[in-house]
Amino acid sequence: MKLPLTGIVPPLITPLCGRDELDVAGLERLIEHVLSGGISGLFILGTTGEGPCLSYRLRAELVKRVCQQVRQRVPVLVGITDTSFIESVNVARAAAESGADVLVVAPPYYLPEAQPELQEYLDHLVPELPLPLFIYNMPALTKVHFELDTVRRAMDEPRIIGLKDSSGDMNYFKSAVSLIKRRPDWSLLIGPEEKLFDALQLGGGGGVNGGANLFPKLYVQVVAAHRAGNLACAQELQRQIQRVSDALYRIGKYSSSIIKGIKCAASCLGICDDFMAEPFHRFRADERDLVKARLKEIAADLSKLNL
Repeated sequence: MKLPLTGIVPPLITPLCGRDELDVAGLERLIEHVLSGGISGLFILGTTGEGPCLSYRLRAELVKRVCQQVRQRVPVLVGITDTSFIESVNVARAAAESGADVLVVAPPYYLPEAQPELQEYLDHLVPELPLPLFIYNMPALTKVHFELDTVRRAMDEPRIIGLKDSSGDMNYFKSAVSLIKRRPDWSLLIGPEEKLFDALQLGGGGGVNGGANLFPKLYVQVVAAHRAGNLACAQELQRQIQRVSDALYRIGKYSSSIIKGIKCAASCLGICDDFMAEPFHRFRADERDLVKARLKEIAADLSKLNL
């Protein structure tokens, strides 16, 4: 895999049709849909993929099916975050056996660890892993930051090759950009798609953005326009991304509405089922009708931009 990894790496939703059953046909359509948009990689078993809610059996099946279908057309990144050290290693080994390229880990959740404990966790984890590792800063869900000193120390380990930052803190991201000068092979990707343009302006390499499940070309073109120096075009495309966020991620009053919105929209587009991993449920009829109406407007406008 060419390093650093840049561009758009969709955090793939996990198409389900039952409590412990993949929507296999939907998964196949989804993979081809995002690949057709020119994305740079796929991240599975992340937050948007409901990874921690899935059984280990289903996680292994998902990784195997994705790797078989992708056939090395782009790198496959696999989330191994867990409260159990051993289970993280087990998922990592299964991912390597299936042909994945990179592993991704956030701080173990539930019992928050101090930074020295988090660093020691990485020190113990990396030697057990069969693949390179991204660290994943997701403090809203894990309750723990990868603080900058911990990131700096992680960069001393050559098998840790990048950071996905979903904190939404652009001062943190800016400081992380300054660190990557030490590691030309280090990847730095932004999670919140609403800040993709800002991250590129600061020197980030791209994004791991949920909306790319739906409109991959839109997100890819923001990066392409920015690389070409066409900032006006990149900003206009970023406004379209903000529109996707405002229209689809804020239906309902729960934080789960982001994933529900993406899955419901994918279902409305005929890509895959929108069954949610428990304890969550798919949007009800009224919410689904609202997604359909908003999606139709967005799709019509993007088609005028050949997106």
